[in-house]
Formats: sequence, structure tokens, C-alpha cells
Amino acid sequence: MVKPIPDGYHSVTPTLTISGASDAIEFYKKAFDAKEIYRFPGPDGKSIMHAEIRIGDSAIMLCDEMPQMGCLSPKSTGGPSGSIYLYVNDADSVFNKAVSVGAKPMMPMMDGFWGDRIGALTDPFGHRWTIATRKKEMTVEEIQKAGAEFMKGQCK
Repeated sequence: MVKPIPDGYHSVTPTLTISGASDAIEFYKKAFDAKEIYRFPGPDGKSIMHAEIRIGDSAIMLCDEMPQMGCLSPKSTGGPSGSIYLYVNDADSVFNKAVSVGAKPMMPMMDGFWGDRIGALTDPFGHRWTIATRKKEMTVEEIQKAGAEFMKGQCK
């Protein structure tokens, strides 16, 4: 019997298209302690048609750009279309480590009104990452109230 969702996967698995997937894998190893699971080379033997890494308990699939198949990276499209929200044990240290190996800070580390310590950065391949650690458990109602207070302060 085949499991519809393989062991070690979640219902959603991000897939990143990258200009320089091989270099990106090395960056993710240094910045986020990613583990390379495997890579499948493209027809030229150099590019990556499909690869998989794991960060914590989550899989991320990635490939090199393949314009003929409509797969373009943020470098070709002019910017990312989304981001990855990465929960870790110590957001500050992971954020600083990623910056030290080439990521660019977009938003400094801060305490979010919803209970997370967060900071945002862009990796050298154009993808956005929000690095987070849950610091306070809150109900939806508490988050909504804190968010409304936060927005009042932003509108002054």
C-alpha cells in the first residue's frame, strides 16, 4: 500500500526555481543547516532539473531555471512572488548566520505582535525568507486585539 503523502513530507512542499541551484544548495547548507537529500541533473549534466533539501523537518524542492518550461527565478522575473516563513529555535542566531554568508536583511529582527520574534532577509538567489521563533502563545482574539493596537500606532 502506497501512502498518498510520503513519510517525512507535509501537505505543502515549497519548490524554488533558482538561477544557480547548485550554489543555492551550498548557501542553504551554510545559512540554514540544510541537508541535501538528492539532486537530479538536467540534460546538460550541469544544471539541476530537480533537487531536494531538508531544513529542520521540512522538505524544499528546487531546480535551475528552465525558461522553455516557464520556470524562471526571481533574478529573471525581477523579484520573488512569495516567501518562506522558517521557524527555528533561535531566530536571531539563524538570521545573523544567514546574513554572514551572503543574505541581505530586509527587516531587522523584532518582536511581532502575534507572538513571534522575526526578521526578514533575501538570499543571494532572490528568494525572501522570514526567520521566526515563537515566543508567546496567543489566541486568535489576542492576536487580533494586538494587531489592531499595532495598526493604530502605524497610522499616526
